[in-house]
Amino acid sequence: MKILVTGGAGYIGSTTAKALIEAGHTPVILDSLLTGPHAFVRDRIFYEGDIGDRSLVRRIVDEHPDLDATIHMAARIVVPESVEKPYEYYKDNVAKSLELFDELNAVGKPRVLFSSSASLYATKDSFEVTEEDPLAPQSPYARTKGMMEQVLIDMAAATDLRAIILRYFNPIGSDPDLESGIYAKEPSHVLGQLVMAARGQKDSFTITGTDLPTRDGTGIRDYIHVWDLARAHVRAVERFDDVLAQVDATSVVINVGTGEGVTVRELISAFEGVFGQQVPTAEAAGRPGDAVGAFANVDRATELLDWRAGLSLDDAIASALAWGEKRREILGYE
Repeated sequence: MKILVTGGAGYIGSTTAKALIEAGHTPVILDSLLTGPHAFVRDRIFYEGDIGDRSLVRRIVDEHPDLDATIHMAARIVVPESVEKPYEYYKDNVAKSLELFDELNAVGKPRVLFSSSASLYATKDSFEVTEEDPLAPQSPYARTKGMMEQVLIDMAAATDLRAIILRYFNPIGSDPDLESGIYAKEPSHVLGQLVMAARGQKDSFTITGTDLPTRDGTGIRDYIHVWDLARAHVRAVERFDDVLAQVDATSVVINVGTGEGVTVRELISAFEGVFGQQVPTAEAAGRPGDAVGAFANVDRATELLDWRAGLSLDDAIASALAWGEKRREILGYE
């Protein structure tokens, strides 16, 4: 199969491209390089440009008429930044995606696998969420994901477009060969911040939010190894038509996580166990737009994709630490 991967120079996109190659498929990368580094493209087929550029999308399809599906990952993803810059998030995540979807449908490439987010879910007492549970996005970033889900569902009902929507939980770690990983100089996500504190690149790791309604007062998340997440994408594109046939629908939403909830304090403890040393910590109020959190009920992924996460939290932490050592070589900075 040949698969268009938007955002394929990013963290998850580049890892997914690698997983596609290992499964015998050919990724075609479309990325603006707004955030993703060119180094992650490697020697893959690559188009530098904007997902909202309809003429570029048409040219890609003209040059690769055998494209089987599109994995749409290109997006702005930083929650606090989305609160500060909502216009940029709605423009890039929503408006440009709308152009992409319409153009893909127009050129006869209707299969879209969309990267959505578990940040859509409303807080639930048990924290375990199914795909049918209520949604209550708490940030502009999360709302853009919800809007694009609805766009895809509506377009799939009215046109030839077909959509599988994967609601990611919290990807961490690196690919097995340490060829790509978190690339921001100062990552905003929790594990990247832990690695920086552990390596003395910052004074301490700050726990943001300590009075939340969880078992220890800190946010709860479902941390999935990025390689497991990448392999879930491969499984979804390989089974695309069969998945929709099983549910007898033109679109479907599928949670992709481990099925286990981990609090921030529990993550710190696990990290220290793998790292072998304590990490200095501090506490602060929650950040704007942050959710209390949730973890995935993964029954649907098991049923429709025949997929479950196979790598552990410790595996992901170990690979993140190893990538922290490797990324200077690849990106030129720690």
